[in-house]
Amino acid sequence: MKTNLKIAVNAPVVICFTALMFFATLAGILTGGYSTGLLFQTSHTSLLSPLTYLRLLTHVLGHRGWSHFMGNAAYILLLGPMLEEKYGSKALIKVIVITALVTGIVNYILFPGVALCGASGVVFAYIIMTSFTGFRAGEIPLTFLLIAAIFIGQQVIDGAILRDNVSQLSHIVGGIVGAVIGYLWNKK
Repeated sequence: MKTNLKIAVNAPVVICFTALMFFATLAGILTGGYSTGLLFQTSHTSLLSPLTYLRLLTHVLGHRGWSHFMGNAAYILLLGPMLEEKYGSKALIKVIVITALVTGIVNYILFPGVALCGASGVVFAYIIMTSFTGFRAGEIPLTFLLIAAIFIGQQVIDGAILRDNVSQLSHIVGGIVGAVIGYLWNKK
């Protein structure tokens, strides 16, 4: 008996987002970081430049190298399909855009000397949102409390102790975005 297995595109937004991250990272590596600095990281640049506003969205696509990309892509590919199946493709696009804008704006305002790139904020939004998948009205999932304590708590500790070029603030802000969205979308 012969079976015809097909590859199914089960999460188009997650796959497209990961592909865009891959190509932005590849471009950054091939240009020695030039394209990353130009298009895929947000920093305190002039508000008169249209690129400042574009980068508030596109900074989640750029990564500092393959290990940075691989770490974020693994979480996005692991958690994203479940979230895309539960909430839908359009909703997941909203999560990516909202997280990019909020982390970009917070970084622009609070850390004018720090350039921000990478999808870590989106990853943390996904992590926290995943804990809401079994949410019922009138309850706070214990998994949410545990994940918040472990992931967000670790970022607060790392931010206070480490000086490692990792933006713990974008992780925390992404987690807060995921918590707010996860709660609002699941309380209905």
